[in-house]
Amino acid sequence: MSSASPMPEHPAPPPPAPAEPSPPTDRSSPHARERLPQPATAGRPCSAASALALIGEKWALLAVREISFGNRRFDAIARNTGASRDILTARLRSLEAAGILERRPYQERPTRYEYHLTPAGRDLQAVLQSLASWGDRWVSERPPVVFRHEDHDFDFAVMCRKCGRQVTPGDVKLHRHAPGWDRTGPVGP
Repeated sequence: MSSASPMPEHPAPPPPAPAEPSPPTDRSSPHARERLPQPATAGRPCSAASALALIGEKWALLAVREISFGNRRFDAIARNTGASRDILTARLRSLEAAGILERRPYQERPTRYEYHLTPAGRDLQAVLQSLASWGDRWVSERPPVVFRHEDHDFDFAVMCRKCGRQVTPGDVKLHRHAPGWDRTGPVGP
């Protein structure tokens, strides 16, 4: 499918009257932001499974990577990800429907669009940096991309906002379970 073919435009419905005040949009609290649609998942209730249902395919994450690098037009995203045009079109549409990307026109005749990350999409940059850091350590002989933070190479780490310390996988323990589940799986009635 061509990048010039516009997706159908639907008029936005009027916003519903809020039943209660909206929660604050404090960036320090990940739970205070507007939520993306909750996908249906099988198995254990888990935020990782829900996130992967929205973005868990490599072409989707690679498209987010390219857009975060500033490559917002379809041809550049296709070239730099290596995705076929039909697969990339489907991934971009699903990311847009999920609220991770938004399309904005950059040309009128013919109408052409470029892709921009929403706040939810920008938050995926930390996921991509974590994957790149893991790949640098365990897969690549030499990092193909080096990120900079201020005047030095970026050294990715997971930090706890409460105590301010770096966290390693062994430091984190499972504490709460979804109703009807424990660490080993579903519990009987």
